[in-house]
Amino acid sequence: MDLAELDLTTAHVADACIRADIPVRTATLTPVIPGTRTSGRVLPARHAGSVDIFLEAIERSRPGDVLVVDNDGRTDESCVGDLIVLEARAAGLAGVVIWGLHRDTQDIRAIGLPVFSLGANPTGPLSLRDRAPEALSTAEVGQWTVTSDDVVFGDDDGVLFVPGSEVEAVLAKAASIRDVERAQAERVRQGESLRSQLQFSEYLASGLTFREHLRKIGGAVEE
Repeated sequence: MDLAELDLTTAHVADACIRADIPVRTATLTPVIPGTRTSGRVLPARHAGSVDIFLEAIERSRPGDVLVVDNDGRTDESCVGDLIVLEARAAGLAGVVIWGLHRDTQDIRAIGLPVFSLGANPTGPLSLRDRAPEALSTAEVGQWTVTSDDVVFGDDDGVLFVPGSEVEAVLAKAASIRDVERAQAERVRQGESLRSQLQFSEYLASGLTFREHLRKIGGAVEE
């Protein structure tokens, strides 16, 4: 399920979700270490001003999980620092995804575990809030609610969530999309334009939608 090992990107997975008619649940989060990727079962934790929620989540984790932290997308405080990231790595987690901010950027980069967030802020939690009953069962990331039934994928383009029951089929479609796109790119490098490959002039005269045209010619990454 590792994107690097599978030679896939989140863009491939997102396109595969569209083709499989699965909602594309994405969030524009940035890796603290550019170029890093993560994937794994969602380990949700809703922050309420104290790190104990993360320690409790990690206590329940399985190796390969990704800690998904919900801090309401707040930009006035950070909620995860180097100690939690170090603890996550020691427990065998595959990464940390934060709907909020992190701090201790230099130390997190030295630890090396993939961490994705909305950005950095030196300020830690500003207040202690009531802990939600679902604090360890669900997390809100943007408009999406995710649980341990979901798998998260992350790279330089952001993160997305796929139902665990659909992952195998989605990844197979993603690999097919990757192969078609790479073949098309190689033909462009060899001098054959994408317009030529997709018979674009015929499409312009056809009266069809572009997707209908692609289905007709069988050339379809957009199919």
